[in-house]
Amino acid sequence: MGITQNIGQSGEEAAAQFLLDNGFELKHRNWRSGHHEIDIIATRNNILHIIEVKCRKINGLTTPEDAMTPRKFKFLCSAARNYISEYNLNMDVQFDLLAVEYISDRNYNIRYIPNVMVPHW
Repeated sequence: MGITQNIGQSGEEAAAQFLLDNGFELKHRNWRSGHHEIDIIATRNNILHIIEVKCRKINGLTTPEDAMTPRKFKFLCSAARNYISEYNLNMDVQFDLLAVEYISDRNYNIRYIPNVMVPHW
């Protein structure tokens, strides 16, 4: 596994722990719908959170927030619709971003950005 994959994988672990520490209940990680994937699906206060995790090295060329593009959001919406249908859910849905910046081994800056994009479905 390459360095970038290791950073991504350990960053996702840090993101999941951040959510648990902040009162979220994790439902699924890396849930797939066809070619699309939702990094983390969680609930808190009867809201379904579709969470994209973006990891980057600190002081890199781009921030994790830069990676949340309209195209990526379109794919997340499609996967979220499939998830909601498959599990027959009837609850509010929110799309969030966890921006994870790798500093050093097991040391991260994590920024939680709620409602990073709002679906129009």
